Amino acid sequence: MIKTVEIDVFPQNIEKIDLLRKLAVKKLKLEAKDCKDFRIVKKSLDARKRPIYKLRCEVNTVRKFKSHEPFQHKLKEVKSSKEVIIVGAGPAGYFAALECIQQGLKPIVLDRGKDVQARRRDLKAIQQDGIVNPHSNYCFGEGGAGTYSDGKLYTRSHKRGNIQHILEILVDHGAKSDILIDAHPHIGSNKLPKIVSAIRDTIEQYGGEILFDHWVTELLIEKKKIVGVQCENGEEFLGDHFILATGHSARDIYQLLDKHRIAMSAKDFAIGVRIEHPQALIDELQYRLKDRGEHLPAASYRVACQVKGHGVFSFCMCPGGLIVPAATSPGELVVNGMSLSRRDSPYSNSGFVTSISVRDLSRRGYTGKFACLDFQKEVEQRFFNHGSGGQQAPAQRITDFVSGKVSSSLTSTSYIPGIYSADMRELLPDFVSKLLRRALVQLKDQMPKYYTEEAQFIGLESRTSAPVSIPRNDNLEHPNVRGLFPCGEGAGYAGGILSACMDGMRVAKAVAKSMAS
Repeated sequence: MIKTVEIDVFPQNIEKIDLLRKLAVKKLKLEAKDCKDFRIVKKSLDARKRPIYKLRCEVNTVRKFKSHEPFQHKLKEVKSSKEVIIVGAGPAGYFAALECIQQGLKPIVLDRGKDVQARRRDLKAIQQDGIVNPHSNYCFGEGGAGTYSDGKLYTRSHKRGNIQHILEILVDHGAKSDILIDAHPHIGSNKLPKIVSAIRDTIEQYGGEILFDHWVTELLIEKKKIVGVQCENGEEFLGDHFILATGHSARDIYQLLDKHRIAMSAKDFAIGVRIEHPQALIDELQYRLKDRGEHLPAASYRVACQVKGHGVFSFCMCPGGLIVPAATSPGELVVNGMSLSRRDSPYSNSGFVTSISVRDLSRRGYTGKFACLDFQKEVEQRFFNHGSGGQQAPAQRITDFVSGKVSSSLTSTSYIPGIYSADMRELLPDFVSKLLRRALVQLKDQMPKYYTEEAQFIGLESRTSAPVSIPRNDNLEHPNVRGLFPCGEGAGYAGGILSACMDGMRVAKAVAKSMAS
């Protein structure tokens, strides 16, 4: 019989399994001999008063818990099976490929970028030299945007799929088992590349194919049905079913769809800046301790408020993290956040953004399916053109942003390309600047230590989600183009690694059902 119990433990005791077992057994009023096995099923940190871990545990009074069967054991070779073409090797594309194999189908994955190891050279080039490779950067390449920009696995999309199944697959490919129980699981950008590479090995081991440096530049459509795609090198891939999982920054794909008059629509998104604090300040704010010590993780936070009907909120918060350049084309400036697995940087950063609706932009002259995309591009180019022509980013202390003056000095930063002092209120669209300013004034009253001259804005944070939505019907197929299955963040159906993985698997199941009918 399995009994569930919740216990509270101090941070210094979180790794003392024998003690945790004793506490669980005692709270259940059992004898030690009655506990045949013990496990933690959920772990969360409650810092509202004194920092304490809340654990949900299970005690088996009959037998040992059944060990987990690795995902790979459920797969069979599909080398000679029916083929499914998947465009994009991000989390949606790779998990669609895994599901295809489980469904007895052969996935052929095409990606414009490079494998995780080869991508490193291009990341170094954009960090140190400001050189943007439009096919290999922080957004494009094996593993997609998530590989080198943090690896947070938290999602609110619990109805979209089996989250635990996704986490187990990641553990089967090298992630620490902690992600199975953490309330806010995180892998880290230093660990994810090996996990992504291991997933590639599984796909190839069971007969799937993955082709890098294959940039899809044309769709082959006959009588409102997609029959193939063509890559820049002239190579064609023909078939009946195509999963489009190209991510939220593949603007050329949106243009390609528009060329073929494939229906799309503008989609609400969010835009703003990165806000960077000293991590020690965030630790003190959240834990109310001068020194968090070795047993507590770098503290995170979430802020949100309403300003004139707009949500202003933190986004992609990275404790102990770094700010990185996330441009995907020359002539634009975009930043993002990431953390390594240990989250041991002395800096904390988060997106600080406001929601932007299609209605907001229509009142300002941006119309049509690319209204939000055009606005996004325009602001990114403005930020780039204001600087010296590289990836150096404008910055401003948040106290100066509110008071309306250019910062005479800036704090140190994690952003390797460097920052320079600028008036962000002039660079940001006027209505965005006003919303962010009013939000800071609210937060100044609610969280005085958060509003500090030690914090600064670094811009621009604009790739929060896709600014375009690609429709699909109840069968997850495009309503106007048979055989085309839009998928993941780029189509507007995900917002992060986990939700993208779930959507990839969901779409692959829909493809299998379509092929069987």
